[in-house]
Formats: sequence, C-alpha cells, structure tokens
Amino acid sequence: MSSAHPPSHPEPNLLRGHLDLILLSIIEGDPKYGLEISKQAQDRTDGYFDLRVGSLYPALHRLEKAGFVRGEFQPAARGGVPVKVYALTDTGARELTARKREFETFTQQLGRLWQPKGTPL
Repeated sequence: MSSAHPPSHPEPNLLRGHLDLILLSIIEGDPKYGLEISKQAQDRTDGYFDLRVGSLYPALHRLEKAGFVRGEFQPAARGGVPVKVYALTDTGARELTARKREFETFTQQLGRLWQPKGTPL
C-alpha cells in the first residue's frame, strides 16, 4: 500500500492486535464508560480508531477478567439505567507501561528495517 494519504481506519488485524493497548491508554486517568471510551478513541485520533461495540465490550470484559481494569456500575448522569464505568487498576497501570515500552521498541526496530543498511536513524 503506497498511498500519499494515511488510511482512514487501521487494518482490522492490526487494530485487533493492539486493542488492549488502545483501551488501557484511553482508560488511564479518569474512569470511563464504554461509549465514552469509544468516543475518546475517535476524538483523540481524528476518527482513525472507530471502536465498534462488537469488539469494544468483549475486550473490556477480557481486560476486567485479567485484572487490568475494574468495572463498576454507577448512576447515569441524567438518571435512568446505571452505566458500567471502567478504571485502570494498579496491575493495569503496570501492564500499560510494559505494553507502551514493548510497542515503542517494536516500532523502533520496524523503522530500522525501513532504513537502508548503515543509515543512522
């Protein structure tokens, strides 16, 4: 793929392989509910990450089961049905730090493959 413009959305397998890192990055800081997480993914990346409910909630449940996030039902802002809000746990914060470091190393090394041999980065 050699286009002058970046793709409008990531290739699905690429997204799937990095979804946990994306979610942990968004949840870091204040607790957030599912649709808020999805909206922030879109807003903070100018629409590049468009997380669908069919992949978002199973991933959040997986992260919760792993102990990386904690889900808690809270009253909705305008009344009505309570919403499940997700917060990063201490274990999740450590996991996020490790995954960021791993991803940075991965992208650095991938970049080295794109440079002609002997060219400084």
